[in-house]
Amino acid sequence: MHPARIAELLQPFVGSSPHATAGRPSEPATAGEGPAVLSPAQLHHISTYINILLRWNARINLTAIRDPEEIVTRHFGESLFAARHLFPEEAIHARVETGDSPLYSRRRLAVTVNPAAERRQNAAHGASRGSAAPATEAPKGRKTSPVNNLTRAPERLANDERPSANARLANVRLADLGSGAGFPGIPVKLWAPHIALTLIESNQKKTAFLREIVRALTLTNVNVFPARAQELLRQPGDQSAFELVTLRAVERFADVLPIAADLVSPGGRLVLLVGASQLEQAQTSLPTFSWDPPLLVPQSLSRTLLIAHRPDPQITVDDQK
Repeated sequence: MHPARIAELLQPFVGSSPHATAGRPSEPATAGEGPAVLSPAQLHHISTYINILLRWNARINLTAIRDPEEIVTRHFGESLFAARHLFPEEAIHARVETGDSPLYSRRRLAVTVNPAAERRQNAAHGASRGSAAPATEAPKGRKTSPVNNLTRAPERLANDERPSANARLANVRLADLGSGAGFPGIPVKLWAPHIALTLIESNQKKTAFLREIVRALTLTNVNVFPARAQELLRQPGDQSAFELVTLRAVERFADVLPIAADLVSPGGRLVLLVGASQLEQAQTSLPTFSWDPPLLVPQSLSRTLLIAHRPDPQITVDDQK
């Protein structure tokens, strides 16, 4: 499938407003947010993925969807919609890498930059280069201009910001429970390539497919776990705890949901892609989790993204302030 057509089909999902809630359609991105941009490499990976999926699907039942364009919207669109909400900063990075210069404006970048974090990061940059931020007023007759990432050249932004973001993402572990044909886990990995991904799938034919996709796309830091999640929970130490756990379109949802919750580390998030009819069941089944407002998946009347936060007993009220 041609990458340009894939980009066109995915635009409503990666360029939709992150504030759309269940019950009303997703809105186009505002001027302050700017649409996300998938890189040529990402689009090429998706094209390769589709080709392999169609070939394997002729032999084993990976998906009931046979039309390539519907595979893009139903599988990749929904998965990348979740990825954009989990890792919104990656949209900025993709735009930097593609050289989309209008998106470097102060107005567009301002919505994603935390001023306090910006000041701390600038001070850290200065200290690492052997200079320190001025602690007192500048001498009379001289004007100072504070360092601000919003006014940097695109090349400077990419060089200064990307490594720190990559280092942070490298510490994020995501488990995709009941991965099947790899959705949403692998598209999330394509969106945020520095995360550590575990694909949990007990069907041996499907695990063979997942390994083929990982090999074909040359993905790193991906583990295909060929057993049920209960076996993973028996692993020693923190090997069974993940900052993110995704769950989409699984059988016996009510039985699997508590298992998915057990995989979430304290302070982590459980990410559900479910029908609207399952929202109440999910929220009542996990009363100790805190829930974000559900988000309606673009081009759908009932598919929703639901994110729950597991409390961390080590974080006090004062720490949260």
